[in-house]
Order: sequence, then structure tokens, then C-alpha cells
Amino acid sequence: MRKLSLLCTVLLVFVVLVMPSTSSAQIRITVGFGPPALPVYDLPVCPGDGYLWTPGYWAWDPDDQDYYWVQGTWVLAPEVGFLWTPPWWGWDGGVFLFHEGFWGPHIGFYGGIDYGFGYFGVGFVGGRWDGGHFFYNREVFTNVVNVRNVYSEHVNITVNHISYNGGEGGIVAHATAQEEIADHDRHIAAVAAQTEHINAARANRELRASVNQGRPSIAATSRPGDFSGHFEAAREAGAPYHPPANRGPAGGGGRTYGHASELPPIERPAPPNTGDKKLDQKYQKQQEKLFNQQNQERQQLQTQQEREHQQAAQRNASEADKQQMEQRHQQQTQHMQEQHTQQRQELQQRQAPRGRK
Repeated sequence: MRKLSLLCTVLLVFVVLVMPSTSSAQIRITVGFGPPALPVYDLPVCPGDGYLWTPGYWAWDPDDQDYYWVQGTWVLAPEVGFLWTPPWWGWDGGVFLFHEGFWGPHIGFYGGIDYGFGYFGVGFVGGRWDGGHFFYNREVFTNVVNVRNVYSEHVNITVNHISYNGGEGGIVAHATAQEEIADHDRHIAAVAAQTEHINAARANRELRASVNQGRPSIAATSRPGDFSGHFEAAREAGAPYHPPANRGPAGGGGRTYGHASELPPIERPAPPNTGDKKLDQKYQKQQEKLFNQQNQERQQLQTQQEREHQQAAQRNASEADKQQMEQRHQQQTQHMQEQHTQQRQELQQRQAPRGRK
């Protein structure tokens, strides 16, 4: 039944992602290390009335196992009255999760990330809709020259280039009551122009973090996908970029498992054979201790996940809640699998025979 439930969840995610209208942002990617700091760049000229600013962010390419910069750009709103809530990265359960951006009548939670240009961590102060027209706040968009509808309202400008929420060095922020209400609005996913913009950024090698070290050559554009017209290069990286040597998605690649119960049995290591009986006995005890400990942790996680499945069934949880639960279970399972693999490797290294002079 659980495999059937997981299959239904996967199908639901697929349907949600291909439909233009969604009820909420989706979590689609988990990564084992955080994105670079947000680069420092200037705002390109707004093309004209009705264009809304969508800030740049770091996305993840699972094929190259690398972050790449999706440039900030001006985009026409899909509906009158709709605003853009930016995507964001957050630390949860030992991995970084990517939360999709979306269009909606209100600004939702975007991790407390200070993207600048009106997106200073909570809400949006760069403009507002009035009478079916979008008005730009000149206190934020100082170089908006091709529009008629403007106003001036003072805001406190902040400077913070941290690109993720939670974890070591991350932003400490939680959704406000207003942002939680906004999560229940009708949402629209990124429009076609934004999707094409993202694909073009992914295909540009210069935008990969491993190449530009957090300082992309094209940081922002006037229109989606326009990399040859008017664009702004990053003046500097937000902070030095030091990715781990073993880059890659959480779990280290290979098959991923949705639940602890689906993991293959833990293999017992081969008996030690160093030629020293006492040392072999010592190593054998260490192996057994780790083997039993990992099996116990796996059983505990399996019991917890099964209990959450039962509780969800008892309270007749919504499909959105079930989806979030399945995603959380997958993240927990991947994190435990990665941790157990690392523990076994470290034990093998400690027990490896030393060279003799």
C-alpha cells in the first residue's frame, strides 16, 4: 500500500508541475551543501509598464552537480493583481531543500532571504497594484525610466547576501501569519518566459558556480532570456565561494529510497584478518557495535515513518500534507543512508592495515 501511495504522490507532483496553476510552491530538489552567497549587481532598465522584477537566485543542476545562477529579470505578470514570490533554499533534515517561486495575489514566505530591489526578506516594497495598473516605488527602483505609474515611499534598505534559510550561517526566519495565509491563495507557477530563461541560464557554462566562483558574468537582464541585449554583470561575489570537494546531491547519488523500510539490508563486513588475534577481536566488536547501532537507527526511523502514515490516514490528511510527508520521509531516509555510509567508511579507514617500515 505504501508503494502505491508513493506512486500516487509522484504522479501528483508530475501533474502539479506540468499545470500552470498550482495551489502552492513545490519542493523538488535536495542538495547536500548550500548555494553561494547572492552576488552584488545593479538593476537593469525596466522595459515598460506592467513588468515586475523577479530577483536572481542560485539553482541546482543535478546532471553537472553544480549550482548555476538564474539572472534577475523583468517579467510581465500573468494576471492583473498578481505578484511574484521568489524561490528559496532552506536547511531541513540534514539537506538543503529548494522551494519553487510562484505568482499570486499576495507575497508568500521566501525564507527571509534579502534579494534586494524590494525583496528585503519579508513581503515586497518595490511597487503595488492600483486600479488594474502596477505602480513602481521610485525609492526602490531608482532607474525606472520607461514607465508612467510611479510613487515614492521611503523604505529601509538592507544589505545581506546570505542565500539560504537555516543551517550553519543561514538566515533565521519563519513565515509570518500573513505569509501563511498567502500560502493558501491561488498560485501560478513560473510562466513560459521564466522557464525559458531558466533553461538558457542552465545551458550557459559561465553561469555555473564552479566557473564564476559566485560572481556571474550576467547577473540580471532587462527581459527574460536576453543575454545579448541590456544586462548587468555582477560587480562582485557576495562572499568567497568554497564548495566541498565531494560535490553532489544529498545521499551521494545512486538510487534514492522513499522510506527506511525500502532500504536494502545492511551488509555485515568481512571478518577482520590482520594476523593479530587480539586486534581482530577488537575490530570485530567495533564492527558489530556499528552494525547493531545502524540497524537500530533504521528500525526507529521506520517505526516513526509508519506511525506518521497511520496518523495521516486517521486524520484524513489532504493530498498536499501527504505529499509534504512523503518528501520529508525521503529526505530523512537519504540523510540516514548517507550518514551510515560515511560511518562505515570511517571505520574501514581506522581498521585498515598500517604500512610497516
